[in-house]
Amino acid sequence: MPHDPRKSLEDIRHAVRLTSQFVSGRSFSSFVADELLHAAIERELTIIGEAMVRLKKTAPTIADQISECRQIIAFRNVLIHGYDIVDDTVVWDVVTNHLPVLGQRVEQLLAALTP
Repeated sequence: MPHDPRKSLEDIRHAVRLTSQFVSGRSFSSFVADELLHAAIERELTIIGEAMVRLKKTAPTIADQISECRQIIAFRNVLIHGYDIVDDTVVWDVVTNHLPVLGQRVEQLLAALTP
């Protein structure tokens, strides 16, 4: 059974929202110091990357409408396979600067897919 692209987009939207809640009122230093927060954020970023992999496989025309699709997938691979070389400043930059843009784009794509 093929994977519904709306499910992947919903998974991304949910992970973006959770991550936004996790970092609300937090600073980079609190992120680095809080192992639970750190693990939770990396988990959500991994989910975003995996959902993007599925979206790219099942609905490449939709995935291609997300400008950083390839970078998101590559970042997921680093989080999973290169966990020991992950740079906290890069993770924080992704969360604070890139996820809000991704969240807006996913909202637009979901709205376009809603009958």
